[in-house]
Amino acid sequence: MPRLTLSRKIFLALAALLVVLLLSFVGFSIIALQRGLGAYVAEIEIRRMDWLSQLLLKHYVANGDWKKLRDNDEAWHRLRMGQLAIVLDGAASPDDRRLPPWYERRAQADLDNGAPPPAPPSSSPSGSPQLDLLPRRFSMPPPPWFFPDPRSAADSIYQRLAVLDAQGAPVVGATIDLENAARMPIRRGRSVVGYLALAPMQGLESEADRAFLARQSGVIALTGMCGLAFALVLSWLLARRWFKPIDALTQAAQDVARGRLSTRVTVHGSDELALLGKTFNDMAQRLDKVEASRRAWLADAAHELRTPLAAMRAEIEALQDGVRTFDERTALRMHRQVIRLGQLVDDLRSSMREPQNDLLTTAVFPLALLKEALDHTRDRFAQRGIAVDREAIDRIAASAQPVIDGDAHRLHQVFMNLLENTLAYTDAGGQLRIDVTVEGAWTGNCLTLLFDDSAPGVSDEEIPRLFDRLFRGETSRSRALGGSGLGLSICRATIEAHGGSIEAAASPLGGLRMTITLPLATTA
Repeated sequence: MPRLTLSRKIFLALAALLVVLLLSFVGFSIIALQRGLGAYVAEIEIRRMDWLSQLLLKHYVANGDWKKLRDNDEAWHRLRMGQLAIVLDGAASPDDRRLPPWYERRAQADLDNGAPPPAPPSSSPSGSPQLDLLPRRFSMPPPPWFFPDPRSAADSIYQRLAVLDAQGAPVVGATIDLENAARMPIRRGRSVVGYLALAPMQGLESEADRAFLARQSGVIALTGMCGLAFALVLSWLLARRWFKPIDALTQAAQDVARGRLSTRVTVHGSDELALLGKTFNDMAQRLDKVEASRRAWLADAAHELRTPLAAMRAEIEALQDGVRTFDERTALRMHRQVIRLGQLVDDLRSSMREPQNDLLTTAVFPLALLKEALDHTRDRFAQRGIAVDREAIDRIAASAQPVIDGDAHRLHQVFMNLLENTLAYTDAGGQLRIDVTVEGAWTGNCLTLLFDDSAPGVSDEEIPRLFDRLFRGETSRSRALGGSGLGLSICRATIEAHGGSIEAAASPLGGLRMTITLPLATTA
């Protein structure tokens, strides 16, 4: 059984939706055709009965209103037979029977143009120019039972015909649904004096109607099937095109999982899939950098560990070969290498662990910790001739001690690392200045510490890498001055674990500026 991929699921969902839409379209179209066919046919039929509307207009003009025709089925039947003269025979006077002058003028104009004279009204259906139903060999109409009048049949159009007055009220004719009936206005000049109304057929009773409906339904179904086939093909092509980037991402993710971190995907456009591809490329690039950094870190750590081990090995081999004798100076040199090796291992361990996992968070006074670290290194600064400006610390500490939530031991280690860096990399006779800024709730609610020392400084290219593990600058940092290159990395991890930040920049004193920002504790 083939695997049901996401593209196939989308295609099947679209196919199901299109089939439902097709069936709905065909069904509603056929229903609409069935319901609308009768009204459409009624409109066509009533437009072909303008001769009857003309007879009705002549009757209205001759009588002046619809009174003689209202509910008069006999007169209505004669009008439908085209026998206007017989209907007018019942007029009260000869003048009432006379047709209007405009009708006589129109007949005379037809004679002048060469048209044959109109046939006189006859009492037989054969005299009607609209319906010549009887053979012309009969000189007089046969009895009704010989040729039944088709207008009286149950399925005749005249069984659905009615006359309405100008207000739409029934005058004579069949009782029909006026809302659905087709209407032809009967106009006298510019005014409407009545309407000829025809109700649509109820149902499809003839073979011609059913054949027409079947033919049109077939056309609708065929059109829907062609549209469905086209839509399915288009859906399949679009699904393949849309999910092609996802397939490429899947393959690229598998390559990254196998260790090929240089894998990238091709990004086209600017939609969500393109954004996903860019995000994947950024992730792969970062993973590649992390892996490269990890390898470089391992190489640097091995190199750093090898240095004291090589020194101790040389001392031991010299003792074994008798080149040196084991005396106090040899023991001191070996002890220093062991201390350096132990310090390097401790720094490596501290840089690898997550500070958030073992922080003992309590209320801490950071300025008191900084003053303690300065007191601890006071003699060493004096020996190097480095002046320490701590006036800002004493001024702030004397007024109000800022409080943070943190680990006192870790923060004390951060301050000691920064002071040790100043002692190790600042020229004798230099200067260290520490500034303190306490910002309230309206300006950030944080404590900012600035450590500025004097020359030598750090180049602009090396500043962004100062917090990398085992990084040491070419000029100011060297193994002769001690240090493993892990102190600032440990400082950054500890400060970030406290929710703060630490940044390096060039100092106005000519050396390095370290800026530490710590969030103050919220008071109840």
